[in-house]
Amino acid sequence: MDKTKIIRVLIADDHPIIRDSLRTLIATEPDLKLVGEAVDGEEAVSKTLELKPDVILMDLVMPVKDGLEAISEIKSLLPEVSILVLTSFSDEDKVFPAIRAGALGYLLKDSSPQELLKAIHDVYRGEASLHPSIALQLIREINRPSELPPVENPLSERELEVLKLVAQGLTNQEIATRLVLSEWTVRTHVRNILGKLHLANRTQAALFALREGLADLK
Repeated sequence: MDKTKIIRVLIADDHPIIRDSLRTLIATEPDLKLVGEAVDGEEAVSKTLELKPDVILMDLVMPVKDGLEAISEIKSLLPEVSILVLTSFSDEDKVFPAIRAGALGYLLKDSSPQELLKAIHDVYRGEASLHPSIALQLIREINRPSELPPVENPLSERELEVLKLVAQGLTNQEIATRLVLSEWTVRTHVRNILGKLHLANRTQAALFALREGLADLK
């Protein structure tokens, strides 16, 4: 990431105290800029389209339109926006739908300020950021027998190489170095992988690779 880049952040949460706390935290970081706030999911969508933030801090339980609906709509309209869920709920019926909808990170509101700041930077770089309890749920999900149907459009040999490295948590730049490719070529491969597998983001791609035995964490 360019160290001079200012990360533009949008807060979407219906609780004023939470918004105040997040606003104060963001103001302490010279490379973060709060560009807007939304009090419900519908406003989150409209302000995202208007302000085009880099990262959205998204609550899940909000009036008018909930966070899950907002995530799906935003990712369909502006797929390049990184969404970090910040919620009090760690239930599977909240976690997995949010990740499937396109959230790149999932933190609980009891996370420390340092954890939140790291998560903002991680999702901005396109890396997954998960609360430890959420990561444990994903590991359990990985270990369940797969019920996914066979992929109709098999990945190429190069795409499989890229997918395996994505599953190991490598960034595009690290993958490019490992495979002696340009970062642009790696981004293209990742985009093609997501399209062929009908997945929303790298987290889903990594989960798919691990569940299907295409990669491990080594």
